[in-house]
Amino acid sequence: MANTFKNYFLKNATTTAANVYVAPAATQATIIGMTIGNTSLSPISANVTVVSGGTTYFMLQGATISNGGALVPIGGDQKLVMEAGDYMQVQTSVVNSADVIVSVLEIA
Repeated sequence: MANTFKNYFLKNATTTAANVYVAPAATQATIIGMTIGNTSLSPISANVTVVSGGTTYFMLQGATISNGGALVPIGGDQKLVMEAGDYMQVQTSVVNSADVIVSVLEIA
């Protein structure tokens, strides 16, 4: 089994939910860090969901991020384990208002 550290990026998150990370086939993944940076000139809100087995789970719903600020929903002691086919999405309240970085340990 190979352990690989990777970063995944989403530029200009918007009002439509977009995939930030999709766990590849035959892979287990541990999300070890996630940062959502507000790139707009005003506060925004963000939703983070995880879809597993066809069911959507909210990790964050309507979390406020101040202008120029960042939110770190995963990091430090907080981790998230994902199975093959699970995926994470981010949606914001303002078009093209945030950049997202997800750091992952993939085990294949």
